[in-house]
Amino acid sequence: MIKNYLTKEQKNDYRRDGYIIIKNFCSKNEIDKLYGTAVKDDAMRKNALDLNDQDGKKTKLSLWFTPGNDVFGYLTRSKKIINGVAELLDSQSPVCHFHSKLMQKEPKVGGAWEWHQDYGYWYKNQFMFPDQLISVMVALTDANKENGCLQVIRGSHKLGRVNHGFAGEQVGADMVMVNNALKTMDLVYCELNAGDALFFHSNLLHRSEANLSDYPRWSIISCYSAQSNLAYNETSESWKIPVDIVPDEAILTWDATSLSDADFLKKEDDPALKATGWEK
Repeated sequence: MIKNYLTKEQKNDYRRDGYIIIKNFCSKNEIDKLYGTAVKDDAMRKNALDLNDQDGKKTKLSLWFTPGNDVFGYLTRSKKIINGVAELLDSQSPVCHFHSKLMQKEPKVGGAWEWHQDYGYWYKNQFMFPDQLISVMVALTDANKENGCLQVIRGSHKLGRVNHGFAGEQVGADMVMVNNALKTMDLVYCELNAGDALFFHSNLLHRSEANLSDYPRWSIISCYSAQSNLAYNETSESWKIPVDIVPDEAILTWDATSLSDADFLKKEDDPALKATGWEK
């Protein structure tokens, strides 16, 4: 398992493809604890947002900004994530946590997300440098074609920012550019086992289908930025505070608080929700 560093090959793959998959990034015991907390923690349930796709199917997500002393905070602050992020951002400044979100795609009803880039939204937050923004998805359940795993267009981060506009309740990428990219580059289904991690660039084009299977697809996605990457139109504070790194074993061995004190995003409180990059 990668704990403290990435290989040269992994870093080259990320620069070429815009993403890497790390198998067995979290152990079964870690995933059992994370998934169990996600299911049982009242704060997750009470702060979940129902978001519709164009066919009316719903995905639930809970989004918060400041990583705390809960089990998800220990994951997002873990040495194995932060060191990997730091190497891929290739910045001299510290890694900061922008936000994390628990994605909950339930069987038969979990909605789809349109093609988009995260920087298609974060550009509106006026982050200056897309190369210094990255997301890390950790699969809490298996993700495959049947239950709507993430799809990416390999190498599409090299296109730069693509124009985005409304598609139903979502904001999606310009489909002329997307279709041209699909003619030029490979479409990849990022099938993950529970515990696998996907690191991906903020300009990588990606989408997911609705979950029409009998099995849930849950994941946590944490988004990071280099501290030097200023955001001139972002009201939250965590994006400019260096992550207080904890050892990997904190996930299993440290006492964990509830998420009840987390600074969750509330749909009614933030008219700019669609610019936060929650769609996956």
